Amino acid sequence: MITPRKSRVLEKMRAGQKAISYKLNLGCPRAAEIAAMSGFDAIWICQEHVPTDHSTMCNQILAAKAYGCDCIVRVAKGSYSDYIRPLEADASGIMIPHLMSYEEAQEIVHTVRFQPIGLRPVDGGNADGLYCKLDFKEYIKFMNENRLVIVQIEDPEPLSELDKICQLDGIDMIFFGPGDFSHAIGHPAEFDHPEIHRVRKYIVETAHKYGKFAGTVSVPSLEQCYLEGYDFVNCGADVAAIGANCDAIIKNYTELTS
Repeated sequence: MITPRKSRVLEKMRAGQKAISYKLNLGCPRAAEIAAMSGFDAIWICQEHVPTDHSTMCNQILAAKAYGCDCIVRVAKGSYSDYIRPLEADASGIMIPHLMSYEEAQEIVHTVRFQPIGLRPVDGGNADGLYCKLDFKEYIKFMNENRLVIVQIEDPEPLSELDKICQLDGIDMIFFGPGDFSHAIGHPAEFDHPEIHRVRKYIVETAHKYGKFAGTVSVPSLEQCYLEGYDFVNCGADVAAIGANCDAIIKNYTELTS
């Protein structure tokens, strides 16, 4: 019997374990396959900053799924279709950037969760619904329970409502984005700034207080993120890896030929 695939990241975090992801900026499915083969729990596909079209996203999801690896898609902020299409392509979760208010969080839940939590439009004829092979009611129940909805805190504005946001049924993770947050407070890339340290801890404490998971990127380090209590951390990216490898080769070449 064919059954839908549960989220590896959710399963690990619900068991009290940590999970890590690897970000893709490039459009090659083989990059997703390499990261999945290496043992990452999830691939982070970005449609906010990267021109990753729907076909590319689908191929990257397929490549990762071949190795039991999740894909989490950071969506472009737009229509409800921008939010649900990655889920219909069988992404294990979506990440909504720059959450600005409790009201916006409510609208997100309404858009991306099925009844009785929200009112996500239903199809069932895509990869997540096993192309109509999954019972309608089972499909709705399974997706509500086994797909991640992540909201990013990247601005000061939503912090005053974080307690209310973390109490919303249908949101699984609060994800802190230190880069944009540092920019928003007028101290770009100053990751040791006291306000960033305060907010990092505040997000973990508030998320855990209401049974939500906390996520971030590995700045300043994966070890520091774990010490602070983060459950999910993105570590590295394809463009960074290629750039570092190229720099190392050119450095060696220059030393040998100069």
